[in-house]
Amino acid sequence: MSDLKRLLSYLGSYRRDAVLGAIAVALETSIELIIPLLMARIIDEGIVQRDLRIIFSQGALMLVCALASLGLGLAYARFAARVAMGLGANLRQAEYEKIQTFAFGNIDRYQTSSLVTRLTTDITVIQNAISSGFRPMVRGPVILLMGLFYACSMNMELAGVFFVVLPALGIALGLITWRVLPLYRTLQESMDDLNGAVQEDLTAMRAVKAYVREDHERNVFARVNGALAGRSTRTFSTAVLNLPVHQLSMYTTATLVLWIGGNMIIAGRLTVGELTSFMSYVLQIMNSLMMISNVFLLLTRALTSMRRVGEVLDEEPELALPAPEEALREVPDGSIEFRQVDFKYRADAAANVLEGVDLFIPAGSTVGILGGTGSGKSSLVQLICRLYDPSAGSVLVGGADVRSYDVAALRDAVGIVLQNNVLFSGTIRENLKWGNPDATDEELLAACKLACADEFLDRIGGLDGELGQGGAGVSGGQKQRLCIARTLLKHPRIMIFDDSTSAVDMATDAKIRANLTTLADVTCLIIAQRITSVMDADLIVVLDDGCIHALGTHDELLAGDSIYQEIYASQMERAQEATAAGGALGAPAGKGGERDGR
Repeated sequence: MSDLKRLLSYLGSYRRDAVLGAIAVALETSIELIIPLLMARIIDEGIVQRDLRIIFSQGALMLVCALASLGLGLAYARFAARVAMGLGANLRQAEYEKIQTFAFGNIDRYQTSSLVTRLTTDITVIQNAISSGFRPMVRGPVILLMGLFYACSMNMELAGVFFVVLPALGIALGLITWRVLPLYRTLQESMDDLNGAVQEDLTAMRAVKAYVREDHERNVFARVNGALAGRSTRTFSTAVLNLPVHQLSMYTTATLVLWIGGNMIIAGRLTVGELTSFMSYVLQIMNSLMMISNVFLLLTRALTSMRRVGEVLDEEPELALPAPEEALREVPDGSIEFRQVDFKYRADAAANVLEGVDLFIPAGSTVGILGGTGSGKSSLVQLICRLYDPSAGSVLVGGADVRSYDVAALRDAVGIVLQNNVLFSGTIRENLKWGNPDATDEELLAACKLACADEFLDRIGGLDGELGQGGAGVSGGQKQRLCIARTLLKHPRIMIFDDSTSAVDMATDAKIRANLTTLADVTCLIIAQRITSVMDADLIVVLDDGCIHALGTHDELLAGDSIYQEIYASQMERAQEATAAGGALGAPAGKGGERDGR
């Protein structure tokens, strides 16, 4: 019942259409129920008594009733379409806006494919239930109640058949609905799995082809597709049981009414017209039960989908926002401080990702962050702009706790180039303007120059060059440089580079770092795998297993920290081996060239 109330609460401005549609259906049904009475009079008074006046007058009334029902039916169709499409649009908008308020912690609890299914398939199911079920939802109960009233008024003895058959039919249809309810939920979960398999395959198409894994992906798709087909078959084969049960009940009722009614006609206690009229009510009452049954099945599936949509709508954002009148709306400087910070992604996680982090970074300084995979580097910087909140302790930016800032103001002051770079379909200009919607072309080009993106800009069509979905059309290194340019356009007080130059060559990396040193009063945090990317930093932080292992400059750490020494030695050794290998490969090529010259 709560899900149904929630569903109705999203009608919004379409409540008026819903009420008018319900009135149109109720009037249409009431008028149609008069027709059997007119028909009985035509047979008993017009045909039997050969009175043409009765036949024509009652026939004209039947025609008027039919035309009125037609007009009301057309009006209903318009109202129902507006209600169904409007409700779907309102739900979709509300769910999308809710997702936009989610913190990363909320999003981590849902698969992307599940959110897509809830925004599309589940809401389409709700729309279809309203558009297909609105008329029988009103028409069924009206026909049942008014039909029973007319039938009882006409002949109570014949009407007794209904009071035997209808309870049995109601129990049978109730059992079918109860059985199919949980099946609809597993069906939608199978749809999540199918969408996830398709999305993953299409997103990773290059990797699939590079590793010749097409057969594996076919098997994965066949498995989830087969599971969806199996669950669909089981669900709908159970749902369609209502049809044979209804048909059995209808034929049983009709047979009993004809048998009892025939005996009454023979006994002179019933006329042929009355029996004909009563049979019309039999068919209408039984069909009304079929309508009600179908509505229950539609609503069962729709409410299952509504429950899934409601889970998203009820999800409380993990980030507790300060009251608007109390929120700080300006970050005074780029200083950063971590005070005894612990962090884990889920409250029930066994261990912290970060533990006991104490760190102060002065405004305007450049800080490098090193550490092995899983040491907590990305987790550390994501706390600065409140992508997550610490599990314990506090993070301060500009001398104030990040939880006291307006989130938009804080994130405007913190520019972060994440490890997974994302560009969107559209032009280069449109993508760069995510950093500053009001930026001029001169500002866009200046940011591209700082990020060394100007080196390839002309080759991809300049600022008007088109990018495909996910930034298709540019290489990984070019994508990283465009993302850096986009972040620079925010003119932030703090810039965070989360391994964001990993796909560019060392010369370009050095050039970008040199360009960044020209930025005044900007605190730069650089997460990198290469020591060469951070060796000129004012401070280098070495993380190990979620804790700060060492702090210092390059020279200090090289002299006194074992982990830093190990990283430095391994990278220098690889660099020397690569240089030696390049030289060794170059000599034979030269000799070969000389022999070819001879």
